[in-house]
Amino acid sequence: MSAASDVRRAVATVPDPELPMITIEDLGILRGVEVDDDGTVQVTITPTYAGCPALDAIRSDIAATLPGRHVVVRTVLAPAWSTDDMTEAGRTSLAEAGIAPPGDRASPGAAVPLALTVRCPQCGSPDTRELSRFGSTACKALWVCRACAEPFDRFKEH
Repeated sequence: MSAASDVRRAVATVPDPELPMITIEDLGILRGVEVDDDGTVQVTITPTYAGCPALDAIRSDIAATLPGRHVVVRTVLAPAWSTDDMTEAGRTSLAEAGIAPPGDRASPGAAVPLALTVRCPQCGSPDTRELSRFGSTACKALWVCRACAEPFDRFKEH
């Protein structure tokens, strides 16, 4: 693996430790990959929020993806990560795993619309309600479907 594009492709495959069905590329936290003249790989990531507990695991997983390379992972907070940074493939992967993805992407600079309901990722019903603003991770809320009675996580917008 010598070309910068090959290195970028390898790093882009790293799964998010809290959401292993989605890569850091599809989550939108992978901001950049550069290979210095001396072969050092510089990777820039932006966490979904400043206190994200998965950052150390992500750094380790990035380094493990590039064995034999000197890897430096930088964390930047600006520009802040937003659910608008997620790819459509990432949103699809969340839905296929039974996690309601964040709402439709907003136009740049537009406010994220308030969702009064969310479609159930199990049966597709819009007859759902939020049980708790706090889900299995800080970036998810717990919802339940009134139609099929199944609980599900919903990825929060921000």
